[in-house]
Amino acid sequence: MTAVRSQTETEDHAPSRGERSVLFDLAGIDMGAVVASRAEIGEMNRHRHEMALLDRVVWVDDDLTRGVAAWDVRPDEFWVRGHFPDRAMLPGVLMVEAGAQLGCYMYNKHHGASQLAAFLRIEDAVFRRSVEPGQTLLVLCKGVKRSGRRFISDIQGVCGGHVTFQARIHGMKLDGRRGQA
Repeated sequence: MTAVRSQTETEDHAPSRGERSVLFDLAGIDMGAVVASRAEIGEMNRHRHEMALLDRVVWVDDDLTRGVAAWDVRPDEFWVRGHFPDRAMLPGVLMVEAGAQLGCYMYNKHHGASQLAAFLRIEDAVFRRSVEPGQTLLVLCKGVKRSGRRFISDIQGVCGGHVTFQARIHGMKLDGRRGQA
């Protein structure tokens, strides 16, 4: 991944529009490892069917503040036919959703239980490169703040050694009542 540099800014720094560095150093992380399979992710996250985007978590640090997951983008994904027929490109909103799912997974693992969490805000989203069927999108998540009900994470995608997107998300555990935050 020579095209991607490590970011050395403070813990709560969100990458600015001009930055093209990764959220944290990926050197030494085995991208072929499986910390959590698709089924194990499903034990923590409530996403199902075509909206369960992550194929595996490949690494998390000991305090569950940083993690890397992988999404093997397949040619039979539900969006391929229409986005765009002559050149299929993974929609940016789904890249952000994949990052939110990793943030949710890490939040739930930290709390030791599967909780319904939804993201409330997306800040500073920037899309830099396309991702196409047949490629693997690495999704990075770096926790900025977390409490019993809320979390803030910086998320990022890397594909082919290049940053594809970055954003900051805010998430919150939803109350047991339907539609209540």
